[in-house]
Amino acid sequence: MFAKRGYHILLEKPMSVTPDDCLEIVSVCLESAVLLSVCHVLRYSPAVRKIKELIDSGAIGDVIHIQHMEPVGFYHFAHSFVRGNWCKESESSFSLLAKSCHDIDLILYWLGNRRCLKVSSFGSLSHFSSDNKPSGATARCLDCPVEQQCPYSAKRIYLDMVRQGCVGWPVSVLCPTSNVDIESVTLALQTGPYGRCVYSCDNDVCTNQVVNMEFEGGLTVAFSMVAFTERLSQRITTISGSKGELSCNNDSVVRVFDFLTQKETVHHVDNAGLRVSSLRAHGGSDYYLIKDFVAAIASGDAALIQSGPKETLASHLLVFAAEQARKENRIVFFKEEWAEKLAQGTMGPNTATPI
Repeated sequence: MFAKRGYHILLEKPMSVTPDDCLEIVSVCLESAVLLSVCHVLRYSPAVRKIKELIDSGAIGDVIHIQHMEPVGFYHFAHSFVRGNWCKESESSFSLLAKSCHDIDLILYWLGNRRCLKVSSFGSLSHFSSDNKPSGATARCLDCPVEQQCPYSAKRIYLDMVRQGCVGWPVSVLCPTSNVDIESVTLALQTGPYGRCVYSCDNDVCTNQVVNMEFEGGLTVAFSMVAFTERLSQRITTISGSKGELSCNNDSVVRVFDFLTQKETVHHVDNAGLRVSSLRAHGGSDYYLIKDFVAAIASGDAALIQSGPKETLASHLLVFAAEQARKENRIVFFKEEWAEKLAQGTMGPNTATPI
């Protein structure tokens, strides 16, 4: 409705929770000639852009394989995908779309015009079920006699953070309209969803999932999403090329090992976004996304937007294909007409799901 009235759109990810709705959003924005930027913020990360620059420059030769992992973080997953808003597919979406569409999008960004031919995926809900509930555990952490032995204790996660002076995310989610203090957080844990035992929730989304992809030219990609990690959303990437190997395990350093010289080059990434406190989330990427969106509107130059309609549609459709492969326990092949429609911009709301 806004696009048809000429408004430019800044849209959170995922665009929608069905392929057909995503196709319609993109189609209407293209037909209405408005700018669409989807918040795939990691495309705007200086480290991610450095990786793209190095790949395109031939620093590691031809890309042969990408190994990429998102360590969600043990308490992050419990907060968001067991107790929180994204715990049930019917009320939000499957976890690969809700959490890791960023990562599938990154892979397509790095590979440019290389087309994915087929995808397989495996994963399940592990551990966070009634079968694993400790003996003696109660429905809520505040009155649970065994919570001190539980790493997912809401009492430990939230109240300890407040005592340490940490009142931002995730504590702020419990008290979005009031002052965050011990009393308000305690009340939220007594009455709200975040005080529930992780083994007594109604969650049904995957805690761990792998996605395997084959691209044109035999290039392969293996992506893993794992809930049970110490690291919190600090991606781990290794890209194997014909002439070298690239690795990145944080937001400030990208390493390239050259097979010919057998020497490593370390690329330090300057991230000005981290110095803008109000927009420093996602490793400073929020700053660059907003900066480029505003610049695109001011100049009318859609090329400034890294996560535009066609790019976002391509990665969303690949996420849907991966989940289809997981649920149907098979390899999903992309149809030829998908690439043609995407390239020509002829997708429409009546287009059949192209996977």
